[in-house]
Amino acid sequence: MGIPRGDRHPHGERPPVRGGRPLGDADGAMILVHGRGADAADILGLTQSWAAPGFAYLAPEAAGRSWYPQSFLAPTEQNQPGLDSALARLGELMAEIEAAGVPTDRTVLLGFSQGACLSLEFAARNPRRYGGVVALSGGLIGPPGGLVDHAGDLGGTPVFLGCSDRDPHIPRWRVEESAAAMESLGAEVEMRIYPGMPHTVNLDEVKWVRGLLSTLEHTGPS
Repeated sequence: MGIPRGDRHPHGERPPVRGGRPLGDADGAMILVHGRGADAADILGLTQSWAAPGFAYLAPEAAGRSWYPQSFLAPTEQNQPGLDSALARLGELMAEIEAAGVPTDRTVLLGFSQGACLSLEFAARNPRRYGGVVALSGGLIGPPGGLVDHAGDLGGTPVFLGCSDRDPHIPRWRVEESAAAMESLGAEVEMRIYPGMPHTVNLDEVKWVRGLLSTLEHTGPS
């Protein structure tokens, strides 16, 4: 995917908020992608919920606190140029992490809501072995009946999808479609549907992430 420029890349000029260990000294990395109306510092606060001292954290920030203007279920063209710019921003951060010596199979993509949708979409469009992909209340991007059939191999990447059974923004059927699509790309998928949960992150999801990072830390650098 080519990197948009100028007004086609509204998210490109904003430096990420960083936490944890410096990239050059990190055993692993995580990109945290915030939701609509939030910001990078907001989602970076999640890292206080797990102990992973060897990880570097990078949280990009959307222009105007929104990665794309419409629902993730809207026709794709209605979410441009924001959508392409957001995906390009994740690609830029992945490249920075790799250049610092942290391999992709020790890099985790994690997002909430809009950020969860972007994390899944980026991994599906750029399939390879990641340290993990964590979608907290999100799904792949595209209109009903219009998911792209991506090709490639995620190589057993652990993928987590957690969502309420009645989320006002993320329908259960799209979460289920997304889980199936990621499995077809060779991911090891864990989907958890939480009865009656509001649009939020719960303790069970945090524990799953904590376990993923603990596993990556104990396996050591590749």
